[in-house]
Amino acid sequence: MNQHYNQNYSREQIAEILAMIQDCVREGRFIISKNENRQENIDFINEYNLSSRRQKEILLKIEAEDFCHSLQNTKLGFEQEMLYVFCPQVMLFNFDGIEELVDIYTKFNLIDSDSRKRVVVLSFHKRNKLIDYLL
Repeated sequence: MNQHYNQNYSREQIAEILAMIQDCVREGRFIISKNENRQENIDFINEYNLSSRRQKEILLKIEAEDFCHSLQNTKLGFEQEMLYVFCPQVMLFNFDGIEELVDIYTKFNLIDSDSRKRVVVLSFHKRNKLIDYLL
């Protein structure tokens, strides 16, 4: 496990963080990053033909048990931000119409702006590295 990964959370703390993330998703105050640095997200969404509605469903089904770790953002100018990684397993249909169980690597940036929180989903793709679940 990477020394910068933090798993020092109780189940209650994770549930609270996840509730804030999912409230933002439920209320439409979220975005999944699809810029040139996030091609993996775009490819994943296309490979499984995930509509916006299906993407939202997946995010709302994440559970505290899917939590892996948090880490400090390392991007210049954003070092004060904490990122939260969850990896749910979801049944999806691939491009060939074959159903498969997929580990979805999700990384969330929960942003406090003004009085309303919002979420940027930095990672939303097939797991591509080893992960450790906390719970």
